[in-house]
Amino acid sequence: MAATEPAAGDDSLYVLTACLLTPARFPSVLGDDYPAACAALGLAPYEEGYGLLFGQDGLGARWTVVIDDVSLVAVAIASWDCGMAYDLSPDESSVVAGLPGWPLPVATKAPGVPDPHDPEPEEGDPAPLTPPTGDVWGPAQRRLGADEVALHWNEWRDRIAPGPAQERPAAAPTTAQDPYTGVRRALEELRGYLEEPPPAGRVRSGFAGEGARTIRADGPGWSLVARTDDMAFVLLDDLPREVLPVTRGPQLPALLEGLDAIAVRPT
Repeated sequence: MAATEPAAGDDSLYVLTACLLTPARFPSVLGDDYPAACAALGLAPYEEGYGLLFGQDGLGARWTVVIDDVSLVAVAIASWDCGMAYDLSPDESSVVAGLPGWPLPVATKAPGVPDPHDPEPEEGDPAPLTPPTGDVWGPAQRRLGADEVALHWNEWRDRIAPGPAQERPAAAPTTAQDPYTGVRRALEELRGYLEEPPPAGRVRSGFAGEGARTIRADGPGWSLVARTDDMAFVLLDDLPREVLPVTRGPQLPALLEGLDAIAVRPT
């Protein structure tokens, strides 16, 4: 995927991959919303956003370099997604910060340098960024789980009720069951978002095809993924690795349409 050959010297960076950190598109592992994701990296929530470059220096150490040239990173990602090479070489003037470690797992490594490792700490340096582990369950894992449901929507949908949308059940979940106490709380907080807009990025909307949108929303202790033409799924901090369905019912369509209206969208 990557693009930038390292120059001579330990301070050079071989860029392995990159991602966007914007109100509409940010690594959900970092927080429930864009300001929280920025705070996790010690950044101000700049409205235009940032690009995050993940690479290794000449000694093989992991670094996350933050730049303010969002367009450059967006073009690089689009090129890589199309299977095209792209030399992601930002101007030094666009560099905002260099942070030790990676907040996300990176599957590749730079050729000709030692294996990826955390850089030797110097006095005053922040602790290296590390990806979340899979052996515990918490907010980061819950958000990543919701991302996976969104990515593989059809598979999760077919586990609940295979068949066309118009044939799917419309009954709401039984809120008397303990798991749905958390689901009910999440839905109530989502309705509150319609009255008082949440922080930027707390609700995001993406293209889902056939005139529908995918809604991703988060809050304290819960995550939701839904399609505006279908049902929703909720994940909770209190129920590790459980994906709870919210079938369409009489109230969900209006809620999802309202959330879509206030959501931030990729440009």
